[in-house]
Amino acid sequence: MKRSFVYMVALLISALITAVLGLTLEQTLSATIFMGIVLGTLVFWKFRLAFALIGMTSLIALGLIDIPEIIEFAGLDIILFLIGMMIVVGFLEERHFFEHLVQRIVDLVGSSGKRLAVTLMVLAAVFASLVDEVTSILFMISTVLHLTSKRKLNPLPFVIMIVFATNIGSSATVVGNPIGIMVAMRAGLTFTDFLRWATPIAILALCATIPLSLKLFSRDVKKLDEELQKVITEEEKVEEAGSIEKKEQTICWIMFAGTIFSLVMHSSIESLLGLQKNAMLLGTSLGAAGIALLMDFERAREIVEKRVDWWTLSFFILLFASVGTLRLVGVTGVLASQMNVLAGKSEVTLMIVFMWGVGVLSAFMDNVLAVATFIPIVQDLQAIGVPTFSLWWGMLFAGTFFGNLTMIGSTANIVAIGMLERRKLGFLSLSDWIKPGAVVSIVTLVIATVMLYLQMPLMPR
Repeated sequence: MKRSFVYMVALLISALITAVLGLTLEQTLSATIFMGIVLGTLVFWKFRLAFALIGMTSLIALGLIDIPEIIEFAGLDIILFLIGMMIVVGFLEERHFFEHLVQRIVDLVGSSGKRLAVTLMVLAAVFASLVDEVTSILFMISTVLHLTSKRKLNPLPFVIMIVFATNIGSSATVVGNPIGIMVAMRAGLTFTDFLRWATPIAILALCATIPLSLKLFSRDVKKLDEELQKVITEEEKVEEAGSIEKKEQTICWIMFAGTIFSLVMHSSIESLLGLQKNAMLLGTSLGAAGIALLMDFERAREIVEKRVDWWTLSFFILLFASVGTLRLVGVTGVLASQMNVLAGKSEVTLMIVFMWGVGVLSAFMDNVLAVATFIPIVQDLQAIGVPTFSLWWGMLFAGTFFGNLTMIGSTANIVAIGMLERRKLGFLSLSDWIKPGAVVSIVTLVIATVMLYLQMPLMPR
C-alpha cells in the first residue's frame, strides 16, 4: 500500500511538471504515460513488464504511436544481438565452462576475496571496452553467479560491482558502448581520439569505483574472503577438475575466444568485406549462436526456450518504443532546448548542464536513448558556431557513468538483473541499488567533469 501511494504521488507530480513546462496535450500524455512505466519499473520491479505492456497499450489507444513506429523504435538490432549472445552463454553454461573459468581465476589470484573482487571488476571493465558492455555483462555475470552459488554467498553485491565496472569500462573505447559508436559517428571521432580523451578518464573513474565498491560491500567481500580461505579437500579438487571434460573444455574455449576475437575485430572485418558499420557485431552474435545450436542440436530448442531471457527482452522492446514516442511527439526536444537556455552563453556552464542533464535522463530512460535524444541538439549548436567538442565527451561519460544510478540506466544493468532473477538467485530492489549507485555515479561523473574542464584549453575549437 505504501509503495502504491508513493507511485501515485510521484506520477501526479510528474504530470504537473509536464503541465508547467507548457507541453502540448500529446506531449503531456506521452510524458505522463512514460513516467508511469518508469516509476512502475522502479517501485514495482518484479512487475515491470506489466507496466510496460499497459503503458504501450495506452500509447497505442491514444494514437500517440502506431505499429510501424513501434517497430522503428523497438531496437530490434539490439534485441537480436542479445538473443544470439544469450544462446552462446547458455551453450557454455551447459558445459560448466564458467565454473572452470572461475576456478582458473581463483587459482591465479589466490585465496584473497578482495583480490578476486578487484580482478573480476577489472576484467569486466576491460571486456566491456573491447567487445561492448552487453557481451561483457553476459560473460561476467555468469562467472560471478557460478562463483557465489558454489560458495553459497549473496550474489547481489557482486552483481552490482560488476555492473559498475562494466558501464565505466564501456566508455573507454569506441566499441565499448552504443553511446560511443553514436558519438564517434556523429562527431567524426576516431579510435585514437577515444584513446586520448576517453580512456584516461575511464581508468581514473574505475580506480575510484573499485575502492568505493570494496568499501560499500565490505561485509560481502569479507565473506568471500572467508570462503576462499577454507581448505579445499583433495576430493573436491578432483571433482572440480573432472566437472568439464578436456574435449568439451577445448570446444568451449574456442567458442568463447572466437566470439570475443570476432567482436574485437568487427570493424576490421567490416572494412575487409565492405560491410555496413557494426554489421559484424550482430553477425558475430547470430553466427556464434547458430554454431552453438548446431553443435548441441539435440537440445537446441531447450537452450533457446530456457536460456534466452524473453522476459527482459520483451521489456526492452516496450521501453525503447515508449521512449521513441517521446522523441516522436517532441518532448525530448523541448527538454533539451530548455537546458540550452538554462546554460546561457558560457561554454563551461553549457558542458556541465548537458553532462548532468544527460546523466539524470540516462538513469531513468536508458543511457543510449538519452544520448540519442541530445545528439541533434549538439549538432544544431555546432552549426551555429558553438564549440561542442567537450559536449560530445560529456555526453559519453554522462550516459555511461550515470547509467549506474538506477536499475534501468543501462542495458547492462537490466540484462544482469534479468540473469539473476531468471536463475532465482535473488531479487534487486531500487533501495538495494540506489545508495551504492548514487555514490559511484556522482563520484565518477564529478571526476569526468573536472577532467574535461581542466582539458578544455587543449580541445580543438
